[in-house]
Amino acid sequence: MSVTGGIVVVGAGVAGLTTAVVLAEAGHEVRLVAEELPGRTSLAAGAVWGPFLVGPQDRVERWGRHSLGVLTALAAEPATGVRLVTGTDAARRPVTVPHWAAALPGFTLCDATRLPQGFVSGYRMTAPLVDMPVHLDYLQRRFLHAGGSVERRRVGALREAGPGAAAVVNCAGLGARELARDATLRPVRGQTVVVENPGITEFFCEVDGDDTELLCVFPHGDTVVLGGVAVDGDESTEPDEKTAEGILARCAAVVPALARARVLGHRAGIRPVREQVRLEAETADDGTLVVHNYGHGGAGVTLAWGCAREAAGLCAGR
Repeated sequence: MSVTGGIVVVGAGVAGLTTAVVLAEAGHEVRLVAEELPGRTSLAAGAVWGPFLVGPQDRVERWGRHSLGVLTALAAEPATGVRLVTGTDAARRPVTVPHWAAALPGFTLCDATRLPQGFVSGYRMTAPLVDMPVHLDYLQRRFLHAGGSVERRRVGALREAGPGAAAVVNCAGLGARELARDATLRPVRGQTVVVENPGITEFFCEVDGDDTELLCVFPHGDTVVLGGVAVDGDESTEPDEKTAEGILARCAAVVPALARARVLGHRAGIRPVREQVRLEAETADDGTLVVHNYGHGGAGVTLAWGCAREAAGLCAGR
């Protein structure tokens, strides 16, 4: 049953677009309002399914499982930007395997003989790998096909987002710090480098490296997305040359073929991190239902469909 007065979704990152799709396909009149379409942070992501910089564990697992099922199904459709890819998570010291990884198809432990030099433990599995520009474009098309509408503008306050709307869904990412007056939300900067693919078919991630300097290799057909960094408190969205050089050097040390790969572009974004994802409903002073769906950290793709389903339920339960 649709919500009388319609629903406004604020924010056009992967969380906002996915939520807008779920609401529109449930029969609601939905308007998406965002300054950037799609959101810059989501465009910069690698992105492979797997929790990163996010909690609480029990809800994350539930949201993540649902998203995994949806992404796995979408992998059958090339236009979605989702593929099921086999890859390796590895560490330079013994680590405990996260239970979510052990539940993925093809999971198997690796000893040092099956890993790049310097790595001593790891595991292989098959997971959804998402080409974010393609996936975000797919979500926009799917939303519009379901009857949704888009308005590009900056929102200064949630009450300005949708005058007359029965519900507003806050998927503003870091912007929720001002819109929801949430001082617990903090920026963690990310950056990736896009290179021409020299023939890489599997992803690789270092899972126990430096907290700031990450090492990720995500192949997407003709290109490879290399990451990255996680710089707490940095809000710059401009790619940094020195950071890019460090990313390339770290990745080429593990996959030597990358040292000769032609650089195609650079991406940077700000992960919206808080101790726990905020997914809850409240009633504004004017009676408008506000559903908050933000704070997904580095797990936007991992949680998007699960959080969207719950956010839609909160709207319909009005």
